[in-house]
Amino acid sequence: MSAAGAADGVLAIAVVGHTNAGKTSLLRTLTRKRRFGEVSDRPGTTRHVEVVELRIDGAPALRFFDTPGLEDSVALWDYLQGSAADAAMDRPARVRTFLQGPEARGSFEQEAKVLRKMLEVDAALYVVDSREPVLPKHRAEIEILNSCARPVMPVLNFVRDPASRLADWQAVLAGGGLHAQVRFDAVAPFVGAEQHLYQDLSTLLPGQRARLQQVARHLLQEAAARRNAAGRTVADVLLRLAALRRAIGEPVYADAGARARAEQDFQQTALVLVNGAADQLLEVYGFERDDARLAALPWQDGRWDSDLFHPEALRQAGRRLGMGAAVGASVGVIADLAVGGLSLGAGAALGGALGSIVSQGWRQIGGKLLNQIGGVRELTLDNAFLFLVALQLVGLARALDQRGHAALDPLQQPAAAPDTAPDLASDGTLRRTVQAVQPARSRPEWEKPGGTSERRQHVRDEAAALLRPLLEPTP
Repeated sequence: MSAAGAADGVLAIAVVGHTNAGKTSLLRTLTRKRRFGEVSDRPGTTRHVEVVELRIDGAPALRFFDTPGLEDSVALWDYLQGSAADAAMDRPARVRTFLQGPEARGSFEQEAKVLRKMLEVDAALYVVDSREPVLPKHRAEIEILNSCARPVMPVLNFVRDPASRLADWQAVLAGGGLHAQVRFDAVAPFVGAEQHLYQDLSTLLPGQRARLQQVARHLLQEAAARRNAAGRTVADVLLRLAALRRAIGEPVYADAGARARAEQDFQQTALVLVNGAADQLLEVYGFERDDARLAALPWQDGRWDSDLFHPEALRQAGRRLGMGAAVGASVGVIADLAVGGLSLGAGAALGGALGSIVSQGWRQIGGKLLNQIGGVRELTLDNAFLFLVALQLVGLARALDQRGHAALDPLQQPAAAPDTAPDLASDGTLRRTVQAVQPARSRPEWEKPGGTSERRQHVRDEAAALLRPLLEPTP
């Protein structure tokens, strides 16, 4: 056990590399700590060794040390080769001798911080910006790190960038004896990238294999929990939107201006719910509101939430939902004659609605029919709108699931345009999900979040289970 891990048995790993290679970015993504350290395009951002832990059930499992960049590796390697009084001194001894000398507190102060930590830890992740050309300074870095006699695993970062020089780096690393390499994009990680990283690290640390396998299993469980939470979030807002209704009198309905204002207010109420669900998804995946920008749909410049009520968006969504040219799709809101708390429109079959009324007993119908006779109407949301909301929120959840916590630019979510060629499997799932929340049409109290109603929870969980396959990452 290393000195760093001896006191509490926590596996200690140094994260090392050249300045601005993405060390802090990698740690943000591995630990899902969006605010750890400082990430920027400026070189030399990290000036001191910083520590961050990956915890399982509240206890630290891995302790990472974020180190400063190696700034002058060529000169340091020359110094290490020529400074030893005893030519027979091995390479780790030369490093220790260097750390005791004045150069470690002078011109090589930053490099000394890295090497001190290298001698303390169990292993190191050597982060490489694969977009950089392989230069003498990088070859010197490899030699210096190998001199510390600690297992070193290269992490090839930014490999999805078109400028990546992956093959060049793989060759030079292998030439330096670093054959165990892992590709990892800290901004947009590959599916399973974390699993590969810990699996490969366990080959360098066979004595820590069980611990690293535990970490990998825990990360899979956390990922599954996030996707389950995302499914419940989307299902719950669909349930609330299906239950949403506002009564308007016949005078308001008959006045075009008054009706338009009522519809606009109703739309705004719906959008507050949708935006609240988007915020919940950001929280589920460990991001903040400023980390994502929801894309506007392609047929209208503006905010994505405003476009959810765009007539063309709703018309195309209605077609994909199998509704044809839905009545009321011009605004996504339907004003129907109300029979008590039940609308006879909003995409619900008339017979089904009447069946729900009859099932409640004829005694309750008298008052509801009086509402109808009195001209009471209710604003409800079209099923095409529910379909479009589901399409957008599922797309957001998928984008967040595959986004690294090191990304600097706000997420530009690709718009899920309903007029593009539909994915028949996805459309079928969304159609079934919209159908699954229809019981909320006759339960306006389900507009409120949560609640203790077993029936409400059952409907929400049923819809969430339908959505779950859409939230799985695509390899």
